[in-house]
Amino acid sequence: MKSPPITETDLHAYVDDALPLSRHQEVAYWLAAHPHEQSRLQAYAEQNATLHRLYDSVLDEPIPALLQSPQPRQPKLPARPAWSRWPFDKIAASLLLTLGAGLLGAVAGWTLHAGQTQTLAAKQFNIKVSSLPHQAAIAHAVFTPEVKHPVEVGADQQEQLVKWLSKRLGSTIRPPTLATQGYDLVGGRLLPGNSGPVAQFMYQNISGQRLTLYLSNENRQNQDTGFQFLQEGQINVFYWIDGKFGYALSGGIDKGELSRIASLVYEQLQSN
Repeated sequence: MKSPPITETDLHAYVDDALPLSRHQEVAYWLAAHPHEQSRLQAYAEQNATLHRLYDSVLDEPIPALLQSPQPRQPKLPARPAWSRWPFDKIAASLLLTLGAGLLGAVAGWTLHAGQTQTLAAKQFNIKVSSLPHQAAIAHAVFTPEVKHPVEVGADQQEQLVKWLSKRLGSTIRPPTLATQGYDLVGGRLLPGNSGPVAQFMYQNISGQRLTLYLSNENRQNQDTGFQFLQEGQINVFYWIDGKFGYALSGGIDKGELSRIASLVYEQLQSN
């Protein structure tokens, strides 16, 4: 019997090691004949591994006390009265048709205010909102392994990229030039921040090593302008605040080398 064709679902299950042995072997044979797809799946596997390194430790954290407190016992419901046997399925259908538009509007409103709700919840329960360097490290881990779409707009359309990101962030921003350090601009993309859009520029050297520069205007109240360092797994991050913008340079390279490049980035941004 001929095996069914390989689907995108099969490929993702292959990366997650969730296929039966026989199907796993079929996908492996197929990938051997399709090296481009094999490279794409390898990038997915590396991305998964990076996320595991960054966040598996959360699984070992203790359960918050708020979630451990016993819940009040629910009162016992009384016996169903005779009227409860009426054809409520038909009644409910009529009500849903009448109220459907209102319900959809309520759901849409809730979705639009989800970010605000998360912020309020973080304040109420003292949950730390992701900071600039953590967000930059996550964005670096997610997008640098990408083969086909590491950026939204490539370096060949740099002027369009600059105009687009500058408009969305409300200030003129230009990617620094790192050719003297052996890194060429790949391009950039727009990302969601805590309260608005942020930007990411990506660079790559001849060996394929990638750096990302993360720009956010959500740090206006932070007056600490000095260089600071954070390490997230294998990702090193140098970050600083300058005026209304926060910057974070991330890479899987030596801390000293990344520091030198961060200083160069800072100098160029000051001269823009």
